Amino acid sequence: MRNQRRVEGYAVVSEDGMLANAVGVMPDSLKFEADQHFFECGLDSVDVVVHGRHSHERQKNSHLRHRLVVTRQVATIGGDPANKKALFWNPEGASFEQAMTALGKPDGSAGVIGGTDVFGLFLDRYSVFYLSRAPNVRLPGGRPVFREVPVKTPETVLGDHGITLGRRTVLDQSKGLVLFTWKRSSPAYHEV
Repeated sequence: MRNQRRVEGYAVVSEDGMLANAVGVMPDSLKFEADQHFFECGLDSVDVVVHGRHSHERQKNSHLRHRLVVTRQVATIGGDPANKKALFWNPEGASFEQAMTALGKPDGSAGVIGGTDVFGLFLDRYSVFYLSRAPNVRLPGGRPVFREVPVKTPETVLGDHGITLGRRTVLDQSKGLVLFTWKRSSPAYHEV
């Protein structure tokens, strides 16, 4: 039996489940020091960061991280001329396993940081999904964490894919910022 690779998702969203505003920019109202600290520590603990071409983390250790950049600009897998530690990956042309192997991390763990389509790719593979909720922030017409949002809540989408709420952690009491840890109760494997 194949080992289940650890895949972690990281997102901070508005009350209406948005990652960014209507023009695709993460507003300051979704940025919290406590969440950024948690996020940075989480990414420091995974082997590979997975994100779309417009997502990034801009942290002090960002340049040290191996990454897969999800894009339709390559047929399968291609090198990133701007970053020796990164590969461009088209999930329609190559599996996640192939991309991780090409990156030199065949058994590595992954931290998925968005955007919408990238988060959706891994819904049946997440070991854990860390969902921070920004209080009193609404972004009508914004970019949702999952395609099914706002018709469904992010929590409903996670539950529909076999991921259940584990722990609730207050990251910043004064700002009302809460982190919800969603975990897969039984290992599932679906090739991406």
